[in-house]
Amino acid sequence: MDALKPQDPSHIGTHTLLARLGAGGMGQVYLGRSPGGRLVAIKVIRDEITDHPEALARFRREVETARAVRSAYTANLIDASLDSAPYWLATEYVAGPTLARAVAERGPLPPETCRGLFAALAEGLAAVHAQGVTHRDLKPQNVILAAQGPQLIDFGIARGVGQTALTDAGFAPGTPGFTAPEVLLRNEVGPPADVFALGATLAYAATGRAPFGGGDPNGVSYRAVHEPIDLAGVAPEPASLIEACVAKVAAARPGLAEVIARCGVRTALVEDPVYAGLAALGEAVPQTPPTPVRQPVAPPVGPHDLPTVGPTPYGPSGYTPTQLVARSTRRPGKRWLLAVAVGLVVGIGAATAVVLAQRGDGKDTAGGRTSAGSPGKASSPRVTASRTATGPGHAPAYAGDDIDRQYWKPSTGDCQLPDAERAPADFLSAMSDADDPGKTTERPVFAHKVRLGFWHNNYAGHPGIHGPYYVVISVKPPHSIDPSTGKPPAGALMQSATLGYTSKPIDLYSGDQSDWTYLTYPDDFRSWSPDGKKTWPSIPVGNDPGDWTVQWFHIRTPSDYSSIMCRGFTVK
Repeated sequence: MDALKPQDPSHIGTHTLLARLGAGGMGQVYLGRSPGGRLVAIKVIRDEITDHPEALARFRREVETARAVRSAYTANLIDASLDSAPYWLATEYVAGPTLARAVAERGPLPPETCRGLFAALAEGLAAVHAQGVTHRDLKPQNVILAAQGPQLIDFGIARGVGQTALTDAGFAPGTPGFTAPEVLLRNEVGPPADVFALGATLAYAATGRAPFGGGDPNGVSYRAVHEPIDLAGVAPEPASLIEACVAKVAAARPGLAEVIARCGVRTALVEDPVYAGLAALGEAVPQTPPTPVRQPVAPPVGPHDLPTVGPTPYGPSGYTPTQLVARSTRRPGKRWLLAVAVGLVVGIGAATAVVLAQRGDGKDTAGGRTSAGSPGKASSPRVTASRTATGPGHAPAYAGDDIDRQYWKPSTGDCQLPDAERAPADFLSAMSDADDPGKTTERPVFAHKVRLGFWHNNYAGHPGIHGPYYVVISVKPPHSIDPSTGKPPAGALMQSATLGYTSKPIDLYSGDQSDWTYLTYPDDFRSWSPDGKKTWPSIPVGNDPGDWTVQWFHIRTPSDYSSIMCRGFTVK
């Protein structure tokens, strides 16, 4: 969990906010405390959702599901506000890591622990099904390993008997690799689909690998429909049960009662020493909310030591590529209001699971860097050059790596999430082949080095602006990288969920404003640990073919930065 940011509210309803648990596609998740002292996970949806009937219906359904499903394996709904914006719900807070995070940190689970977890999750699903609800998105990120036993979270796309699906393209029915073939092919949702997801989840727990491999989601889904699950190295008995659960034909899968019986557990899972050690990975809860304060500072006196500024080996720094220049000319639109949220909640949002699994597993979008508020409101984090707050009187030294789930899509030429913060008017960015800056292509495809730049062309017309406004560029490979090899782990392609490699922060308003600022990847980029004590060199683009993501961030401190522009390129 992360400290509250200046733009965060201090209260939601009657609940006092203590920390951020994470963010997701719908908004922000907060840890809160009820007036009587009970810890709660609060999901607040962003204002764009209120104008989207199907998305709002999904959120209302999530609340209804949380009310209906009450068991030892889910977090109970405590409070909700659905009458007017901001819309939010609160559930009891369940401490513990996600299964995804636990396996990522400790490795695959031993057979006996897998057996107990298999039975416990099957029992939890049976309790959910008894309420006439199917989960539809069971996966390692949606299982919390709590001290009292595993908890199922994120019922955001759950369905009751007789309910129709929400088919908006923005809300996929499940997660590739854990979604049953009949759901992918015919949208046939029922208890057998949850059994399939249960088998895939336990395959991950037993192997530490994605059950149907990684890479392109369409390829993963194809393998889930047509190819066998990855069970290399799994003992015969649990492997046989997993294979039965992920049978391609729904009718061939065992019922949950049979799954529990075949597990043959003799002791409580919470008595398993391995499980107890994993449950202890949960983060400490702050007793009082810290007061976030950001102090304004005077602008720097002189220019900064910048890499690859001015003439470069690839041509003069004033060169502007003709095809790949992007301009920020967006009108002020709706912004992230109070973003999404599921704490560790049973029926409450994918966001939380993501947060816990990656750091616990992730801040969605730009992680805790997601902006809140609306243009023109006092709570807005949008910063202009004349009033930027940057910290203790000097430029941020680096951008600490963090969870980031922004990805560039070559099919549209855009990234899948909106920018977290509006860039200064007429902010320009550029991207070209560093070996041949004059080369243009219909789609950006690079083989070696990439030349990245930015410029604010209104500076000459506004000489009274002093800044500072620091910009950092991040370049993210498509897959997670093994630092020891500089390549994705062999046989375990996983989509990158961090910031990737970043440039040194550069003041937009320093130096000679008649020229562009250019940087070259990989020469001018590194990955930094959040505390700045460790760095890792950037990898050559050829080490990880696929679709790379490039973001321009406004950075205030090493841990506080907001995406202002997102693009990408392909490496073949």
